[in-house]
Amino acid sequence: MLIRLPIRRWTRTIAVWVCLLVPPVATMAEIAVVDITGREVRLAEPATRIVLGDARHVVVLDMIVDDPIARIAGWRQDKALDPARLKAFQERFPSIVDITSVGEGNRRLSVESTIALEPDLVVLSLIDARDPNTEHLLGQLDAAGIPVVFVDFFSHPLENTTKSIGILSRVMGSTDKSTELIAFYDAHLAKIQERLAKLDPPRPSVFVQVHATPDQCCATVGGGVFHDFVTAAGGRNLGAETVPGIMGNVGLENLIALDPDFFLASGGQHLRARGGLVLGAGVDSHEARDSFATLLAAPGVKDLRAVEDGNAMGFWHLFNDSPMHIVLIEHLARTFHPEVFSDLEPAATLREMQTRFSSVSVPGTWWIAAP
Repeated sequence: MLIRLPIRRWTRTIAVWVCLLVPPVATMAEIAVVDITGREVRLAEPATRIVLGDARHVVVLDMIVDDPIARIAGWRQDKALDPARLKAFQERFPSIVDITSVGEGNRRLSVESTIALEPDLVVLSLIDARDPNTEHLLGQLDAAGIPVVFVDFFSHPLENTTKSIGILSRVMGSTDKSTELIAFYDAHLAKIQERLAKLDPPRPSVFVQVHATPDQCCATVGGGVFHDFVTAAGGRNLGAETVPGIMGNVGLENLIALDPDFFLASGGQHLRARGGLVLGAGVDSHEARDSFATLLAAPGVKDLRAVEDGNAMGFWHLFNDSPMHIVLIEHLARTFHPEVFSDLEPAATLREMQTRFSSVSVPGTWWIAAP
């Protein structure tokens, strides 16, 4: 027997079945990630208006999306890009000048300026997560309906770099490039780790002077950051035995007493005005060589056995905070164990990373050895 329902009832019935069978669009597009601190973060759709807690992380975004600048509404400039890379990004993406500053100085973020931009995501670092003021910040952003993810390329780079790339790629809806980048990074790191594990060469003692200047000795790293790079390359970081936490200072007398097998120094354009070691993007080899010679001639440093034996090396400080640090690990491995890693070509690895994964390629002097 055929039952005839009024048109309105048929319409309601069909609508009900459609709602049951077809999930809402937001649910279909919803993205869920667990960030580097273990927090679950949900987005209705891929993020297109992002506020970066660290402007330098544009380098990472550039490796996983085609136009990172189009996605950045604001950034905190506590650690600005080096001038040469900033210029390269400006030439490639002129709209970079339209990105709004939402804070400057170490760890200061303007909540009001951030909320006013109406972002769909804020990206902060693990260092931010450890700041006692961050809990209040998270509460304000949550009340405004703005999700936050934490990533880390600095505090524990070997542990968290590929995890952080994966987190960023998921929230931005761009997994193809990130999968390729992670595979590249893992392959280069595994080559070093597997060979060290198999051959187990003696680990030389290493001291790292960060932000190196000849008149102020010596800031160094205890754990994380460059400690991880030295360890991954088959060295033993003396800073981990003398400095609690990530950063600290060692007096010149203590450095002389440590008598490291290798003396390393990090430098950048930010040290030019202070007469320090100048290296990195846009720096020519003559300036790098002269500034390194001045550093190695400093009282106390010049008398180190490592310096006298020619086991001193300078490197670009800003290898930290991005996956490009794999290049520094390769260079350190070849420096510490030339007989084991003579086949490594860190300069070629850097060229490939800049041309294959990045929108910009910047010339420079990335490391320098004692004459």
